[in-house]
Amino acid sequence: MKLRNLFTKLVAATAVATLIAAGLTGCASTNGNQNGVAQSFRTVDEIKESGKIIIGVFSDKAPFGYVDENGKYQGYDVYFAERIAKDLGVDVEYVSTDPASRVEYAATGKVDIILANFTVTEERAQQVDFALPYMKVKLGIVSPDSALITDVEQLKGKQLIVVKGTTAETYFEKNYPEITLQKYDEYADAYNALLDGRGDAFSTDNTEVLAWAIKNPGFTVGIDALGNADTIAPAVQKGNTTLLNWLNEEIENLGKENFFHADYEATLAEVYGDAANPDNLVVEGGKVE
Repeated sequence: MKLRNLFTKLVAATAVATLIAAGLTGCASTNGNQNGVAQSFRTVDEIKESGKIIIGVFSDKAPFGYVDENGKYQGYDVYFAERIAKDLGVDVEYVSTDPASRVEYAATGKVDIILANFTVTEERAQQVDFALPYMKVKLGIVSPDSALITDVEQLKGKQLIVVKGTTAETYFEKNYPEITLQKYDEYADAYNALLDGRGDAFSTDNTEVLAWAIKNPGFTVGIDALGNADTIAPAVQKGNTTLLNWLNEEIENLGKENFFHADYEATLAEVYGDAANPDNLVVEGGKVE
């Protein structure tokens, strides 16, 4: 009899535990976003209360996001990030990211905002929420002057260097599958591969390869506008409407003071000189012209 009662209690306890687990699973599912990832974002109020905003940026992609000789983050994206923190009334904590990790960092709430030269694409927009754009770009291709690539057809039978998780990788896989891609995780590794002659050319945003070629004699951007014009924008975790709305309003207000042209002058003008027109790169107030 005692054994039977013990057995009955064990069965009941197991049933209760199962119901609790099912209830918890149901709650997690309810609080997840449409990709099945549990929402872990912080609202604007929570960010202000914490006194800190966490922003993902590049640490090796000058002049947009990089760490200088003093260990300080610098660049076009960082200049914007500093203004965001100032207008929120909080400090900023930078988290270094690589191209392939940008979606994950935003989608899982590892950072509040991704500001890492992040090109808006339909695929990415299914996983993160993009704010209004603050820059526009196309792809470019840089190669050695001794074997300059001026036409995509010249890449057939050659090695094109790209960085994983970038629009260049997607573009060439879709439109030129016959071109062999040499893929790297980091921009620094990709440029070193080009310098060492391990690849014949390197493709990424035209703004980036143009800046790099200016600083590296012997290399030229032979193709400076490839594919469709894209925009670059901040990204947050899906569903974080308070932060998304705040960012959109911030970008619109900053446009009234031509903030992003000031950003360009402070971080990009010295790099590009007369080789680029800021009006062809900068987007003010989130309005692409």
